[in-house]
Amino acid sequence: MDQGGAPPVFSAGAEIDGDHLHVVVAGEVDMATADTMLQTALREPAGKITLDLSAVTFFDSAAIHALVRLAQQFSGKLTVRPSRQVRRVLEISGLGEQSWLDPA
Repeated sequence: MDQGGAPPVFSAGAEIDGDHLHVVVAGEVDMATADTMLQTALREPAGKITLDLSAVTFFDSAAIHALVRLAQQFSGKLTVRPSRQVRRVLEISGLGEQSWLDPA
């Protein structure tokens, strides 16, 4: 029953189009939710993955770890679209120049 409260703190969904998997993540990605983000991206076999983090409001070290695991597993096949907050965290952590990070 919807009681009109605050939106969910975290959500992750995936849609496959041929061999291209689009994963959309929203909210806070932290030690409680990072594995869900990772497992959502690994759920379907895909030749290419786009990880849309444009609606992510918080991204911690567990999230970075999950993202690096994805980047290693899908080397050359991963594109990450970060929110402003995610981009800042990746820049601070030294990952701001990775080839998988969408420059837009």
